[in-house]
Amino acid sequence: MITKQIIKTSIEELKELTKVDFCVIDSQGLLMATTFADIPDIDQMIAFFQSPADSQIIGDVILLKVKDDEEAVFVVAAKGNQADGYIFGKVCANELQHLLVAYREQFDNTVYFQNLLLDNLLSVDIYNRAKKLGIVPNKKRIVYVIEASNEKSPEATLALKSAFPGDGDFVVSVDNKNIILIHTMGADEDFDNIEDLAKCIEEILNTEVMIKIRVAYGAIVEDIRLLSQSYKEAKMALDVGAIFYSDKTIMAYNSLGIGRLIYQLPVNLCKIFVEEVFGEDIPAEVDEEVIGTVNAFLDNNFNVSETARQLYIHRNTLSYRIDKLKQATGLDVREFNDALTYKIALMVVNYVKYMEDENKI
Repeated sequence: MITKQIIKTSIEELKELTKVDFCVIDSQGLLMATTFADIPDIDQMIAFFQSPADSQIIGDVILLKVKDDEEAVFVVAAKGNQADGYIFGKVCANELQHLLVAYREQFDNTVYFQNLLLDNLLSVDIYNRAKKLGIVPNKKRIVYVIEASNEKSPEATLALKSAFPGDGDFVVSVDNKNIILIHTMGADEDFDNIEDLAKCIEEILNTEVMIKIRVAYGAIVEDIRLLSQSYKEAKMALDVGAIFYSDKTIMAYNSLGIGRLIYQLPVNLCKIFVEEVFGEDIPAEVDEEVIGTVNAFLDNNFNVSETARQLYIHRNTLSYRIDKLKQATGLDVREFNDALTYKIALMVVNYVKYMEDENKI
């Protein structure tokens, strides 16, 4: 339904253009907005809802109905000379009529996509409702999930709706944490454009709403029925990114690597694995400086000289720290198998900690 603020803005703009006063009430008799100095007789306006006529003149005020699916939703009172009052009252009623249609379509689209993403629709309903809403089912689409703070989420949603108003782009939400953009890809768009759009989303919200966000996206799908799959992939990418790649603000489902595999393992199995690898000395209890040094060593593909140069330390200091980790865990990361075990085990530790912090176990 149209908000009071929108109706107020509309009739104030019309009055400024026409010099005619307007007053709008809803079917419950609630005053939505008015520019009248003295509010007209509300009882007469309420009674007009029951009249079979679409317009009625009472003194120097003309009443007109605004209908939605043949049912009167609002009554507009316009005050001016008889000709101007009727003409501009009709203009006001028509504008509210168009707003009703636009908001109803937006509401219907939002509900449709919410149910679609959450798998609340049967296959036959997916295609039937898409046809009724004028949505082409067999276009290439992709789902982006944007994580924004709860306080800024409404502002971020409005900013995205303004930035993506075109046909085929829909901004919805299914929970209080995330905003979802369903993007219909153009003929000239391909997989290379996907991350560029994610960067564009990030820049828009950083600039216009002044918030830091994280964006994740799933795979491209060519059937609207598969949008829920792209949504689930994007959600997983967001979670996996938070656990294993916290320094990244944009995550793609197809670039999650081993993190995606670990994320789907049972937590109890992960705990057993960590205990087998580290015993009682889990990495959180090892010197952070040592951990940072070893991670840099692995990131530099076991290159001692490059790691020492990057960390501004002597090669002997690097060797000492690697030996310190070996003493604490029994793993010598200069050996490929031990390095692989260490890297995976550290990711598993992060996963278990995340699940505990989020109370998901």
